[in-house]
Amino acid sequence: MRHAAPILLAAACVAACAPRPPFRAPDDAAGSAARGAVIARARCGGCHATGPLDESPLRRAPPFRTLSDRYPPSALEEALAEGVMTAHPAMPEFVFDPDEVRDLVAYLETL
Repeated sequence: MRHAAPILLAAACVAACAPRPPFRAPDDAAGSAARGAVIARARCGGCHATGPLDESPLRRAPPFRTLSDRYPPSALEEALAEGVMTAHPAMPEFVFDPDEVRDLVAYLETL
């Protein structure tokens, strides 16, 4: 039994040093509205109003706070993941990774 303690200690050290995927808290599985707000400002804020009161820098770009008048935010998940495309040429195509999609939808639901 004397030799069991060093072996257990070594195993614990190896397990603690093993690479792990990024941590996402269980209550964060649906997305983070705070991260979504940052993504919206960075990727969309050049044209769209992304906050609850601001005006769109590009007048014809709808404010994000009005998107839920047209679509439930959860209905945008597929479009965000596959690539947002519109009929007007000024809007670039955007593709978001699954975490960004969850975060953006979580943010849109707060507006």
